[in-house]
Amino acid sequence: MTSSHEQVPSRQRKRFPEISSRAYEHPADRSALVALRKLSGFDTVFKALSALLPERSLRLLFLSDSVRVSDAQFAHLNDMLRDACYILDLEKVPAMYVTQDPRPNAMCIGLDEPIIVLTTGLVELLDEEEMRAVVGHEVGHALSGHSVYRTVLLFLTGLALKVAWIPLGNVAIMAIVTALREWFRKSELSADRAGLLVGQDLRASMRGLMKIAGGNHLHEMNVDAFLKQAEEYESAGDLRDSVLKILNVLPRSHPFTTVRAAELKKWAESRDYQRIMDGHYPRRTEDKDTSVTDSFRESASHYADTVRTSKDPLMKLVGDIAGGAGDLGGKLRDKFMGNGGASGGTAGDGNGAGPAGGGSSQGEG
Repeated sequence: MTSSHEQVPSRQRKRFPEISSRAYEHPADRSALVALRKLSGFDTVFKALSALLPERSLRLLFLSDSVRVSDAQFAHLNDMLRDACYILDLEKVPAMYVTQDPRPNAMCIGLDEPIIVLTTGLVELLDEEEMRAVVGHEVGHALSGHSVYRTVLLFLTGLALKVAWIPLGNVAIMAIVTALREWFRKSELSADRAGLLVGQDLRASMRGLMKIAGGNHLHEMNVDAFLKQAEEYESAGDLRDSVLKILNVLPRSHPFTTVRAAELKKWAESRDYQRIMDGHYPRRTEDKDTSVTDSFRESASHYADTVRTSKDPLMKLVGDIAGGAGDLGGKLRDKFMGNGGASGGTAGDGNGAGPAGGGSSQGEG
């Protein structure tokens, strides 16, 4: 493993004036956001809802019981924050706090104005370049407007617990929460991309994700081996493992860490990323002309490509069905029971990780 001081990009990082969040948003995240922004009366509904949300309470809580980042406190984090906002051309720098919590965590919340919160566990775990990617990740959330929906998700999650005793009440709220979590998992992939645009150091982004998964033991870890875990997770096992993966991820607001690392590396090697680095990207002035239909079409195309190239047994079966493969009953039986349906493994080889674990911006509320 190379030293954290080797191959660090120049401080003269590329800047992206007027960059639209559409440039780095995951297709599923982007289509959902464009559709929400196009809904008539959407802003009015959320402003009305803000009266019910504990945003003011959250702001007072962090102001009174956390340390606000500034030139006088955590000055190096303040420099990173301003630098991230400069690179992504976010005009108003969000307030940022460091709160005492041993769990490595961060989040971006707020309805009217986003605020960023970092835990001491995260600050102590990451080096400067790794932290730069995390701060860029959170600024990416702010630029995309994710903080609004994240705050709503936190509120509804808490509300679901309070009304759990009401017949059907919890079921209705949890249906919304589940849908929001599915969107938010995709939004995390978008924010990881924003973090890379800010840090412009893929190695640092990879190191940060490895540390979140395995702690501060870089001398014991290897990026290639870590990424191989993601490949094994996706391809090993049979349909039973595919179902377990779905059940494991449902309660989470974040994708699994190895999956995030693999997705980010894939994007960093794509033509889309290179075009952004070359200065060719959508501008915010064009956002109002964005077509909802085009965004949904792009999202559908992305998912079709995912199904076609995925090594997951369930996704391969879906591809077979879409392709009109014969003897689907036999295929389903064989894949579910692990009789030749697994790709290079046997049943149980690739059980999904449990729901424990965090992400670099996993907000616990």
